[in-house]
Parts: sequence; structure tokens; C-alpha cells
Amino acid sequence: MAEMWAEAAAFEADLQGLCRTSHLQPFAASIVALSEQPKRTRVAEIEHADPPWWRLQRGDGPVIATAIHDGHGLRREVRRALALAEADRLREEDPFTGRAVEGVATHVIAGLSRFEVDLNRARESAVYVTPDQSWGLNVWQDVPEDDLVQRSLAVHDRFYDMMQQLLTAIEADCGQFVLLDVHSYNHRREAPDRPAAQADAPDINIGTFSMPRDRWAWLLDPLIEAMRAFDFGGRRLDVRENVAFQGKGELTRFVHHNFPKTGCAIAIEFKKFYMDEWTGTPDRAALGHMRGFIDHVTAASRDLLDGR
Repeated sequence: MAEMWAEAAAFEADLQGLCRTSHLQPFAASIVALSEQPKRTRVAEIEHADPPWWRLQRGDGPVIATAIHDGHGLRREVRRALALAEADRLREEDPFTGRAVEGVATHVIAGLSRFEVDLNRARESAVYVTPDQSWGLNVWQDVPEDDLVQRSLAVHDRFYDMMQQLLTAIEADCGQFVLLDVHSYNHRREAPDRPAAQADAPDINIGTFSMPRDRWAWLLDPLIEAMRAFDFGGRRLDVRENVAFQGKGELTRFVHHNFPKTGCAIAIEFKKFYMDEWTGTPDRAALGHMRGFIDHVTAASRDLLDGR
């Protein structure tokens, strides 16, 4: 866990110059204000401060990458009210997916844990109030106060306000665009030494549930082949569609609902072969290959869009 907080310290050091577009001035101000705070040098200070809601970088081009379950932070009032152990919380988050998307010119990385507010669920279920919403886990010491829940839901509201504005600007600049919604999933749920069968747990699961598949087949089919062709540290990955997950998250639904003719949102789920999902310890080499993989997919997406 100390390693995870060290990662958080490094993550905070990158909070500079992350929003450079006039299309996003309401959000730029808050991000710049965060980046101008004095540097925290002690892990304890990072742990007990309120984290940023998300980090946004706007760059050139028609590809956006998101890591909206990468966040591990909690607002102070939420931290005080939570019952769930930090290790259990970390296990259901998507650690290091933020690192995988940092090479994409435009990217969004969540700062808050999904156990405060899940940005990939519809608003009415975005705060896990009862165990049936959170894999049977007892998240809270007591039923959370409505005021606390509403403050967390306000983050969900602002996130989708921001995404609407961001994607509208990219649509205006580029016409069509691709959003790579990057996640990860556990495959050793029963025990550390009992992985799920490969037939049921591809290395990369592509989710397309909300996508108008016929409209985007010209892009998605060759993109999946490009994923399969990538050299991931000397091997090729098992990439399949709608096996472990179907891509039913809120972000991809939001894109296809609001940008039905111009936005192609692809849920990309890495199996957690790149880390020990029980301890949180990453495979450093695999993290580098993950970033290379997303950079490769981004370049292939741009080529396909440019050739259309």
C-alpha cells in the first residue's frame, strides 16, 4: 500500500498545464488552481487531503482516452464514513489504467475512487449505498447521509457536463472521434493462485454493448486486429469482444446517445495480468507495454479516421 501512495505522490506532481483549451475554461480554472498549490512532500499529507475529482489534458486530434476507475482518492467526509478496508477498495478499482492513457494527447483520469462515486454508472446508482450495489461489500459504517451522497453525485453531474463540453469541442474540430474507455478486471477472484479460465477471461475484453456496431464496423474490426498484432513484451494478446464484459458502462452509453453519428466509444478491459490483484503490486514492464498498447491503438484509430 505504501507503493500505491508513492504512486499518488508522483501522480500529483503531474498536475501542471493539464487544460489548455478555451473550450473548457470553467474546468480549467479549478485544475490550474490545484496545480498551483504548494507541493506536498509527505505521504500523510497526500493521504488526508481532498483529491482532485479528475485530471484532464486536452491536446490535438480525434482520439480521447479515459481511465475513470483509476481513482483511489476520497473526500474527507467520505473517508470518515467508509467502513470498507483500503485493500478491498483498491482491489475493485482499476489501478495504473491512468498511466496507460497518459500518452494520448487528450485524456481524462479520475482522481476519486469509484467507492465514492462511480462515474461509469448511471446517476441513480453511482453511489453504492447498499451492498447489493457493490459486489456484496459493506462500504459504509452506517447508511450515508443524503447530504453526503448528494455532494458525491454533484461530482458525477459535473463530470458529464465536462465530457459533453469536451466532446462537443472535439466534434467541432475533428468531425468523428474515438473514445477509448480503459478499465481493468480481476481474474483471480477465488484465490491468488486460481485464475479464471482463459476461455472466459481474455487478456483484453472489448465491450460494444451500446455501440451501433454496424455503423462502426469499418473502424472497430481493423482496430481489434491491430490490437491482436501488437507486440506486448514478446507476445500477442488474446483480444475478444463481449466475453467477460459487454461494455454496458455509462460513459460509452453517454457517447453513443449524445453523439450517435460522430462518436465511437470502445470499452477496453485489461485483465489484471499486469499486477497482483490481491496485493496491488504492479509488473513494471507490463505497465510500460500497456501504455505502448494504448498509444498503438490511438495511432491506429487516427489512421482509420483519417482514411475515411
